[in-house]
Amino acid sequence: MTYKIDAKGKSVGRVATEAASVLMGKTSPAFQKHIPADVLVIIENASKASITPSKMGQVHSKTYSGYPGGLRERTVAYTIEKKGHTEVFLRAISRMIPRNRLHKIRMKNLKITE
Repeated sequence: MTYKIDAKGKSVGRVATEAASVLMGKTSPAFQKHIPADVLVIIENASKASITPSKMGQVHSKTYSGYPGGLRERTVAYTIEKKGHTEVFLRAISRMIPRNRLHKIRMKNLKITE
């Protein structure tokens, strides 16, 4: 089953929560939490999603090397510039899905088009 979401004019978080709940199978009447849902989620018009200018400057991800001064922070604007809008949606949805053995299976059922 295919589930399409149009991101045009919607915020990243609203689209991500909808996609995450469908990927987990919460919208299916035959929902079982230990069985991955047999659904393909397609997000269209990712580049036309509305992101406010104040959100563009906020820190999107942090990585720490373990050394003094090794904390690297990436903003949303930097992520969009380097990897595109697809990466912003991927990170948002990935963090909404539980980190268990079904995480990779569920994320493979997600396709994002700009």
